[in-house]
Amino acid sequence: MPTLVFATAAVEAPGGAQGYEEAVAARAAGALAAIGGDWEVRRLVARSIRSPLSGTHRLPLGRLARAGSGIRSRTGRLLYPRGALVHRTSLELPPAPLEVVTLHDLVAWDWPDESPPVRAAVAELTRAAAVVCVSAHTAGLAVDRFGLRDPVVVPNGLDRAFLDATPLGAQDLARWGLRAPFVLHLGGVSARKNLAALAEGWGLLAPDHPDVSLALAGTPHPRRHELFAGMPRTHLLGRVPDPDLPGLVAAASVVVVPSLDEGFGLPALEAMATGTLVVAARAGALPEVVGRDGILVDPTGPGVAEGLGWALSGDSSLARLTAAARTRAAGYTWERTAAGHAAVWAAVAGG
Repeated sequence: MPTLVFATAAVEAPGGAQGYEEAVAARAAGALAAIGGDWEVRRLVARSIRSPLSGTHRLPLGRLARAGSGIRSRTGRLLYPRGALVHRTSLELPPAPLEVVTLHDLVAWDWPDESPPVRAAVAELTRAAAVVCVSAHTAGLAVDRFGLRDPVVVPNGLDRAFLDATPLGAQDLARWGLRAPFVLHLGGVSARKNLAALAEGWGLLAPDHPDVSLALAGTPHPRRHELFAGMPRTHLLGRVPDPDLPGLVAAASVVVVPSLDEGFGLPALEAMATGTLVVAARAGALPEVVGRDGILVDPTGPGVAEGLGWALSGDSSLARLTAAARTRAAGYTWERTAAGHAAVWAAVAGG
């Protein structure tokens, strides 16, 4: 019986990558069974030596990220079951003799304020039996920059809670200090998230829309406060619990994603699923995810302001746009994602 080890790293603040890991891991056995064969599927969750997070193994993850190929390869041979196919979703983890690796993006190489790239990552990616990329954008960069051969594109899926979401009512919005209408931004504050352009764009737009507010959700960070302190009708929500998120997204008039670089762009897809208009930067994988079913803009302050202005205009074409966006988003399922992974695993094991 072949064994698949789905290997991940524990993190303190789970994000889109961790949602992907949990969704695929939960469906791995079923997806493999659907294409035939009997597999044993195991989870491996690595945590750092002193981490209070839950996991199955402790590793010196920081030291391993800086280590050379030899140390990392020897650690992998000790860590993983002999003869198993390993799917490694974090480049920090050591490589396995036979492995599939997920590459979400190349931001570690391109943005200094992101975590630095794993020293041996490129060599390990080129040696992997297969590399799964979550978008054609990421796959194209990996081919051009790293010389990868035939990375497999398997897009992320979508939590059905967004397709079924009911907008938060006035009482629930009031708990967050909000009332409709409002523009919503979800995510981090790193340079690639381009919050400076959003702040500039909101400054240009806000005077012409005195009834609209801007809400920013995400782990509290001084950068967000610096950019938006004193700006009109701006609300910093902090981290929104997962159960509240679909309803909050559905209640927004617009979700804005001004990022300069995204390996996928899950907040845009989630907004599309709820029927909320998306204004997204014409950058990274966002045009690939949004297609023609959102408002794509230049990632500048004036570009963001123009896109938001149209989204808030009440133009009759916008209803058709959101209807098409919901249909597009419904095609991104975690079952489809898991099936794509299972096909890769079966091909590698068979080869």
